[in-house]
Order: sequence, then structure tokens, then C-alpha cells
Amino acid sequence: MNEGENSQEGPIRPHGGYRNLKSFQMAEIVYDATVKFCDRFIKPGSRTHDQMVQAARSGRQNIGEGSQVSGTSEKLELNMTGSARGSLEELLLDYQDFLRQRGLQIWGKDHPEAQKIRKLAYQPNRTYRTYKTYIEEESGEVAANTMICLIHQTNYLLDQQLRHLEARFLDEGGFTERLYQARQQARRLSKE
Repeated sequence: MNEGENSQEGPIRPHGGYRNLKSFQMAEIVYDATVKFCDRFIKPGSRTHDQMVQAARSGRQNIGEGSQVSGTSEKLELNMTGSARGSLEELLLDYQDFLRQRGLQIWGKDHPEAQKIRKLAYQPNRTYRTYKTYIEEESGEVAANTMICLIHQTNYLLDQQLRHLEARFLDEGGFTERLYQARQQARRLSKE
């Protein structure tokens, strides 16, 4: 069993353990980097600053909350994971707006600098520190494009996670179905 994961025989699935999810780990990097980016490049206290930080925070928090409730509500887990994906899409648009409104280049996925950032995803034990120099020491163009790369990677992981959750739900059913099956089995055993 993973740290923070609850396990129990019966209809309640193992749940929690979100800190081990790659999507959560990437969302945490996006959140930490967004706080630093906004402090550097967006007017403190402005609506944009607050909304960008909140969107990044929501992405991270919703993954954790969805994982924690997954033992008893696959529907809520799917909704929370979908909300995380939506929050990060909103944040992606903010970074694209930042670049467009300042006449700065938006890197394509094949841009040489984007390739360098994307390759960092393969480093073990990545944290915000892996990307720190790109966010804290480079230009607004480099920092925003770095964030766009990170958000795309996180969204890819969330899309994969959503497909997996959907397939598992279709294959195994939800909590109510498992609870009913467990109750039926208990009744059969009590009659024996």
C-alpha cells in the first residue's frame, strides 16, 4: 500500500495515494512555478495574478481530492479529475495570452527550446527545482513557454488518467454496485 492510501477488503477501493500520481506531481510543479511566474511578471494583487495562481492551485488540489474520494465515489473522482484538467486548460490560455498580448513568440512543440524543456520530464524525482532557472532567471518569453510545456505534459497525463478511470468504471462498476454485490454475498454466506 502506498503512503496516504487506504486499503480495505470489500466494496471500498484503495484510495488516496495521490502523491504517487505523476499527474499530481506535475500539477504541483505547475502550481509552484505559477506562483513564482506571477510574482515576477504579473502585477501583484491583480485579478489576473490571483486567477492564474488559483487555477494552478485548483489543478493540484482537485487531483488530490478526487483520489481521496475514489474509494466510495468513482463519479466524483472523474468529476474532480476533469475539473483539474479544466483548471489547467484555463491556466494554459492565460500563459498563451501573456505571450500574445506582449508580442512574444509561442513555441511550437518542435521548437529547440521546447524540446529541451520537454526532455526534463524524463529526469527522475523532478520537482520545481528542475525548472527553477527557466522560471526565475529567464525572460518572460522563456518562462511562459516553459509553463506552457509543463501544462501540456500535465494535461496529457490527466487525459490518460481520465481514460483509465472511465474504462475501470465501465469494467468494474461503481461503489453502489460493489456495495450491492457485497451485501448479496454476505446474505448468501449467512444462509449457508
